Amino acid sequence: MGQTDFRFDGASGVAVAKSKAASVDDAVAELAAQLPSDGLALILVFLSPSYDPHRFIAEISRQFDDTEVCGCTTAGELAPDGWDENSVVALAFSRADFSAVVRPIFNLDSFRVEDGRRIGGELRHELLRATPQVERGSPFGLVLIDGLCRREEAVMSAIYASLDDIPVVGGSAGDGLRFEKTFVFFDGKAHGNAALLILLNTSLPFRVFKCDNFEPQAQKMVVTEADIENRTVRELNAEPAAQEYSRVVGIMDAKLDPFSFASHPVLVRVGGAYYARSIQRVEPDGSLHFFCAIDEGMVLTAATSRSLVGAARETFADIRDQIGDVSLYIGFECLLRRLDAEQHQLARDMSELYRQNRVVGFHTYGEQFGSMHVNQTFTGVAIGRRPT
Repeated sequence: MGQTDFRFDGASGVAVAKSKAASVDDAVAELAAQLPSDGLALILVFLSPSYDPHRFIAEISRQFDDTEVCGCTTAGELAPDGWDENSVVALAFSRADFSAVVRPIFNLDSFRVEDGRRIGGELRHELLRATPQVERGSPFGLVLIDGLCRREEAVMSAIYASLDDIPVVGGSAGDGLRFEKTFVFFDGKAHGNAALLILLNTSLPFRVFKCDNFEPQAQKMVVTEADIENRTVRELNAEPAAQEYSRVVGIMDAKLDPFSFASHPVLVRVGGAYYARSIQRVEPDGSLHFFCAIDEGMVLTAATSRSLVGAARETFADIRDQIGDVSLYIGFECLLRRLDAEQHQLARDMSELYRQNRVVGFHTYGEQFGSMHVNQTFTGVAIGRRPT
């Protein structure tokens, strides 16, 4: 797709920047100094909630007024130098290697499946029109979504059905450990109760991926009473939810906290595969509030964990086997994986592994993969190197 632009990574056509400046103005200035000012198809930013999201997106959009700037708030950043907090990372995609189109989805509390299908279909055709036939490669999609909207499953199902098998990954915006307000960025503004569908086309090799480190066990729990709309389970196996969960996974309910949930997720089986359904918190009445959708009659399977570091290494090796050398991973990793690593003194090892493999992205309140919204997972897209 055109000649190499050496302001970008010569192999991937993606420039990466990071700032830990204390103020919005200084952070934007530092990013602008590290990124090309033109020749861009798209800029993605992943912003710590320590910054004012409204001021930040307004300022960086003014700085790059000829380029679409999108992104979201985070529960931690996957930076070029490893895991971080209180920072902002940015990715700039070269117009020589990528074409990109973006569509927001507002008012998720009144989202309808037909709206998602229409938006996905329209954006797919828009990407085809934006990509010259002679340069046409292959597309992939990214979805960023308000991490507190509780509409991820409906949005992903509707979008994926409309994209004609375009692979899709993404993450739910975070707010550190506060769980108060999350934002996605579009058109110079920070939006709550919203999602972004981003489609990119590239001639570079790429693969979407999903990585977790859990194996199903024999123990089962059936959701026997739940508040479906609020993702709250009141009873498991006809017993108080927190009490029964603690009994099945083998921990005391008095010790339930985010670290407990990070180490002891439950799984659901969909289409022959298992996906994590992570718990966010215990309510005062002993019910369990989940990150993902739940339903009465749902069967939850207890899980055991294997090495976080080993599972990630295996994923990176598998992708290299498929597409050769990887120049960049755009990653969306569940906050609970980070908490689990910290609890087991693995955070430094994971951060170094991600630095070595050049993973850039953010820690999320949930991950998207295909038509699924999942938890306690590392998803993303690996961008291979330009053929020589």
